[in-house]
Amino acid sequence: MSEKVLMSGNEAIAEAAIRAGCGAYFGYPITPQNELIAYMAQHMLARGRVFIQAESEVAAINMVYGASCAGARAMTSSSSPGVSLKQEGISYGAGADIPMVIANIVRGGPGLGNIAPAQSDYIQATRGGGHGDYRCIALAPKNVQECADLTSLAFDLSDKYRMPAIVLADGMLGQMMEGVVFQPEKSLKELPSRDWIAGKMTERAAAGNGRREARHITSIHLNPVELETITKARFVRYETVKANETRYEDIGCEDADLVLVAYGTSARVCLGARMLAEKEGIKLGIFRPITVWPFPFKALSGLAAKKKNFLTVEMSEGQLVEDVKLSVYEAVSTGGLTAPGKVHFLGRSGGIIPTEEEVFAEAKRILGK
Repeated sequence: MSEKVLMSGNEAIAEAAIRAGCGAYFGYPITPQNELIAYMAQHMLARGRVFIQAESEVAAINMVYGASCAGARAMTSSSSPGVSLKQEGISYGAGADIPMVIANIVRGGPGLGNIAPAQSDYIQATRGGGHGDYRCIALAPKNVQECADLTSLAFDLSDKYRMPAIVLADGMLGQMMEGVVFQPEKSLKELPSRDWIAGKMTERAAAGNGRREARHITSIHLNPVELETITKARFVRYETVKANETRYEDIGCEDADLVLVAYGTSARVCLGARMLAEKEGIKLGIFRPITVWPFPFKALSGLAAKKKNFLTVEMSEGQLVEDVKLSVYEAVSTGGLTAPGKVHFLGRSGGIIPTEEEVFAEAKRILGK
């Protein structure tokens, strides 16, 4: 069994990526994720793998595109404004159906904002973020252990479904230190086969004179019918992702007086609020999406069908709450509810984290306690 080590969330993401077989990392410094790129600079080179501090975020994401096409498990990381600059390249990766992993250690915005923790990139991560019709798998850790575990999962899911995967953390998770146990390191020789990569020898070429056939990996399809066909096929694949890869945590929701919905750092705050509520005999449940895309609509709709009331807690002015409302709408439209529970909202922005006392006070107000 692996030894537990004390690490920051940024370092845990980096070490987990290396152990997951990341063969190439490209990044550009930005706070609050600089520990991640610094860790990769030291340890990727020490293992004889590719590390490049690119000249810009735009360059970094396009290097990820190229390395993935060449067969490497490739990754980049940044924080909010830097991830915005990478969106065109992420859109290209989605359009070309190639795996890539992006870690976003979210900070306050919009614009340059500040370097304090936030969750205001939720819509960007869960709705594609760039131009065109596409989605990214988005995984939201709540602690340093999950920073490691979900990074490893991001590489596997990205490879399996040939689509970008995002590890959506925040400045608090990136900077805080906790004990973490890592999964055993994967050998680069044991990684999934990529038969689609550029330069791959085809059977026809292998049977002939051994010359390689050109394999063009691209996201451009000038024929509208062709592009629509490819896009629709991609969305069929997304339905498979929704069916097989949705993850969430349910803590005491079944008999709760009120269900708190939160992810990441906000979910940790809700755990504290739940403990405060227990002392006063109030039952607060916590519903935590782990995959924020695909979002666990079915599970949350099931709670809505039981006429539960919800309090969405997030470090933004209201983004996760939209998916909570959609879950209630789904319960109403499919279950015929005439009086569904209400969706309440508590959000802090600008890099401010809601407190346990603040969440508990709002819960008591809603419950009339």
